[in-house]
Amino acid sequence: MYHPRSALVFYTSKVNNDTYTEYFDMDRNGSLINAHPLTVREASQLARCLKISEQKQAFLKPQGIIGTHILQLDPVQNGVVIWYTKAMTRELFFLPQLEIPNGKAGVTAMLWVANREKLYVYALKTNTRPTANTLLYHAPFFNVYADGAVCMGTVDVNIKKTSSLEDFTKAWENYFFNSYFSHLMSGYNPVKGNCVSLWKKLISAAGPFPKDVLLKSKQNLKDILL
Repeated sequence: MYHPRSALVFYTSKVNNDTYTEYFDMDRNGSLINAHPLTVREASQLARCLKISEQKQAFLKPQGIIGTHILQLDPVQNGVVIWYTKAMTRELFFLPQLEIPNGKAGVTAMLWVANREKLYVYALKTNTRPTANTLLYHAPFFNVYADGAVCMGTVDVNIKKTSSLEDFTKAWENYFFNSYFSHLMSGYNPVKGNCVSLWKKLISAAGPFPKDVLLKSKQNLKDILL
């Protein structure tokens, strides 16, 4: 329940369009009392309320028509977005101990699941927009657990509460691909064959990601929908 406590009345002069704002308290019957000019303190409180309201409305708000790559969206609290990206060429970075040179390589189509703090990634076999029954594959990257959770290491993830939907998805994609891949998680190998040899080959030779090395997961898209 919200109860009225105060009111503002704006006056405008017909002569020179000057504006004057008057502040009223309200008694228990809703009658206006204690009229006085709006003070700096009261104006500051009003500004804070408006700013908080604007931030809540802005989080994950799309800048225009929602793109077809967005599969599900829930802006409550930390927010959750599920989206997919098609196979493409990306610039990749690896720590020296892997002995894989940094460079461009083809990456598979991907499914992304993220809130403001966590990211999960999966591989897709085709560029077609996924349906509820689309089978998910393990993401063929270092720093990814068997359940799809991404270890961001020392990356300072800072997704703002005012991020638009487009800024949110772009930020997570940049965090993932612009950080350094370093190791396999808990000895888990996400591909058929040797993961290090695979990425050495992909970096040195231009071409699409080989789908035959992808490993099936036990999940369809409907298993991770909110």
